[in-house]
Amino acid sequence: MGLSEVIRGRRSVHKFQQDRPVPLDVVAELLDTAVWAPNHKLTQPWRFVVVHGEGRKRIAEVSRAVNEKREKDPVKSKELGEFFYNKLMAVPMFVVVLMREDTQLAVREEDYAATSCVIHNFGLLAWERGLGMVWETYGLLHQPGFREAVGARPGEKIVGSLHVGYPAAVPPAQARIPASRLLTVIGE
Repeated sequence: MGLSEVIRGRRSVHKFQQDRPVPLDVVAELLDTAVWAPNHKLTQPWRFVVVHGEGRKRIAEVSRAVNEKREKDPVKSKELGEFFYNKLMAVPMFVVVLMREDTQLAVREEDYAATSCVIHNFGLLAWERGLGMVWETYGLLHQPGFREAVGARPGEKIVGSLHVGYPAAVPPAQARIPASRLLTVIGE
């Protein structure tokens, strides 16, 4: 596949094949390439936590507990907790992307942009290899239990939880506004 085809063909995947685990060595290889993103001053503020197999229960349990607290009705509370537990257990692998937060705002913003580029690189590389992914930024990432479950350190921001697996279903493309309609040219 050419780069243009990969970019236009990539989709956010939410449903994964349950009987096909993602090889850890493939993810490590993709991450080794993904880190070649633009990064002002080469701060390389990122690190990655891969959660798969039985390790997924740690995240799913935190999600269950958080979501059960959202509902006052005990029956609905249990149902909601189980729904989110099962939803997360259906994800074959999580790649949690963390970023060291610099005390200087300008550096922190540059680092966030660079970390976002790493995530995008990873998504394109995964797609090229037949893996689906969705970059999630749900509120659970800010919960102390989630941070503890993935080993987030003080001063680290969780930029996203990447849900990774072999697609069971690929959603159709959504229309994009052509850049030509959003382009302003100053000069001549």
